Amino acid sequence: MALSRRVLLGHLAATGAAGAALTAAAGPARAASPAHGGKRRVHTGFDRLAADDYRLLAGRRVGIVTNPTGVTQAVEHIVDVMHADDRVHLTAVFGPEHGFRGTAQAGGSEGRYDDPATGLPVYDTYNKSGKQLADIFTASGVDTIVFDIQDVGARFYTYIWTLYDCMVAAVLAGKRFVVLDRPNPVTGRSATGPVLDKAYASFVGREPIAQAHGMTVAELALLFNGEFVPKAAGRPVELETVRMTGWRRGDFYDTTGLPWVPPSPNMPTPDTALVYAGTCLFEGTNLSEGRGTTRPFELLGADGIDRRWAAAATELGLPGVHFREAYFAPTFSKFQGRTVGGVQLHLHDRAAFDPVRTGIGLLVTAKRIWPGFAWRPDNGIDRLTGSSTVRKMIDAGAGTDEIVAAWQENLTRFRAVRRRYLRYT
Repeated sequence: MALSRRVLLGHLAATGAAGAALTAAAGPARAASPAHGGKRRVHTGFDRLAADDYRLLAGRRVGIVTNPTGVTQAVEHIVDVMHADDRVHLTAVFGPEHGFRGTAQAGGSEGRYDDPATGLPVYDTYNKSGKQLADIFTASGVDTIVFDIQDVGARFYTYIWTLYDCMVAAVLAGKRFVVLDRPNPVTGRSATGPVLDKAYASFVGREPIAQAHGMTVAELALLFNGEFVPKAAGRPVELETVRMTGWRRGDFYDTTGLPWVPPSPNMPTPDTALVYAGTCLFEGTNLSEGRGTTRPFELLGADGIDRRWAAAATELGLPGVHFREAYFAPTFSKFQGRTVGGVQLHLHDRAAFDPVRTGIGLLVTAKRIWPGFAWRPDNGIDRLTGSSTVRKMIDAGAGTDEIVAAWQENLTRFRAVRRRYLRYT
């Protein structure tokens, strides 16, 4: 291994992580010592669990819900690390969308198999919920389920709903649940965007949270358990969260000192995550959202669009972003192998940038300047925005500010609920 367990634990102890309180009741997270060119080093939930000799899992038959992002500071996968450690009785792995080892594209998973590296059984959770998922947990023989996946901060990124579905299923199966926290890569400063209407619930949004939620996965788990799981399962799950140290709400991912592993094939960098909560809305249209390029969700376009779109978007005066006329040929997905025109987003002030307002502005201008604009026939845009309001307002000719104003009342209510579950300064 690139870094032995003893060296890792020794490093964590030397930086003050060892022996720290593990649960959400612990005190505020503190900044760790600078590392890697002055970047502050953040210790993830797994780092702290390991530094505490896995006491939270002692005597338990453990199953873990994870994917390629579940890595240590030395980019060793935590399943490999835990499987090799006799202090942990790891007996099963549960894979989400794209799979545990990450071999599947969007909308796919790896199915049921035995992991060649560890011999552990890997169970498929993708698109499974309720009793079906509870039965998988029961069949696995585990009594404690651990969740460790890197999120990107958007309601329609499916891993947070895998978290929710697994929490509900854990109640039904009588299992204990542990969430190991990781940073929200686009900061946790605030929640923005429309709040889901339950009538539009799907796997890209089970419950009414904001489009850009501004929470970590452990904070979301606490919110889910306090607000939603009891309604779905009859009672809260037996939940414990292991918080990070060194992370603050205003931190972008590149300040953490943590390695970035793409959470999904089209999330190659933290820069992608910065725009995703807004530009993923183009999945609900006939325009390319940049899949099949080296800049997914930063490049947007379609056959027949030219420089007029970048000019119209620039006229909106959206903060923190410039729009460049761009041409590209996706290697797969929409317009595969065809050169299309559109825009590339260039962030110049990420602290001022609002991805959701920007996404709405781009939809408004695309529909205005391109006669070929169309929504996806299944109105998938409604599931992404959480209701039919955005689609209907754009069709009626509403402007960006008018559309953003329409969701503020619900957003204010969500922010009040969200505030009760925040755990970092």
